[in-house]
Amino acid sequence: MNPKNVVFKKICKDKSVAVYMGRRDFVDRVDSVDPVDGVILIDPEALQGRKVFVTLSCTFRYGRDDMDVMGIAFRRELYLSTRQVYPALQDREKGTHTRTQAKLLRKLGQDAYPFFFEFPDNLPCSVALQPSAQDGGKQCAVEFEIHAFSAESQDAKIRKRSSVKLTIRKVQYAPETEGAAPSVETTRDFVMSDKPLHVKASLDKEIYYHGDCVKVHVIVTNHSSKTIKNVIVSVDQVSTVVLYSNDCYVKSVAIEEPGDSVSPGATLQKVYTLLPLLANNRERRGIAVDGKLKHEDTNLASSSIEVGVEIPFKLMHPKPDAGEQTKLLFIDHPPYC
Repeated sequence: MNPKNVVFKKICKDKSVAVYMGRRDFVDRVDSVDPVDGVILIDPEALQGRKVFVTLSCTFRYGRDDMDVMGIAFRRELYLSTRQVYPALQDREKGTHTRTQAKLLRKLGQDAYPFFFEFPDNLPCSVALQPSAQDGGKQCAVEFEIHAFSAESQDAKIRKRSSVKLTIRKVQYAPETEGAAPSVETTRDFVMSDKPLHVKASLDKEIYYHGDCVKVHVIVTNHSSKTIKNVIVSVDQVSTVVLYSNDCYVKSVAIEEPGDSVSPGATLQKVYTLLPLLANNRERRGIAVDGKLKHEDTNLASSSIEVGVEIPFKLMHPKPDAGEQTKLLFIDHPPYC
């Protein structure tokens, strides 16, 4: 169990099934994900001969429930796995249990049965898109859920009184070791100017925690004959929503525009401080936020930890050699072509 020995419990209305879990956040470490473990407590008398099942699901919801049209729900199951926990398919004492399960099984007695799931590869973490103040119902989100129910069989109709659902989250935390502080620079050529504009921007570190100020070190060296009239520095949130196509949404969550200018031949060297906070973006629809449990607050969506690199390059035609002798090529077309 966690240090505070907190146990999350939820029971269905007819008292036949109850779910016990030692935690509701499960960590994705890129190369592995915490398994989902818990215990189901049954009431044999209330079951009246029915079996008990438990399901782990990951659902992408992209519309409100009241928007369902002609029986087509605006949600898609990304993953669904079901286990039968009662009658048990193997001897409870012979199974391997986590420390939390072992404690719960001893405390709850013979009518308690463990369950265990492993997340498949490539499932997203819990995340949601912030609705506007006018939007009602559930928000667009990736949600994880444990669903325990009693029924005559796995495919039989589930009675609402005999089922219970508990929301869980798949999360990522900052790694213990950091990489090099990011730095980027670019050069821009202008028409009618012999010399370029050079811009370099760097950060103090690679990882920032929610609530940290982000200091951006900017150096603008203006060798061109143009005047740079304004310098804008922003923190942009890039969200990729994969459903039928890869839709990419870019929204600025913090911006600094102090009106700095750079004259021809001058250099600007300045540190800009930005504070990306959900509190400053509460009214903005479509901002990605971390998934939350009921009655909890949340924050801007944490960056996904992925294995990949981006290498910028230019794809262009080569400049013709001015010293090369010009050759004329005659193409003879037949009449009426």
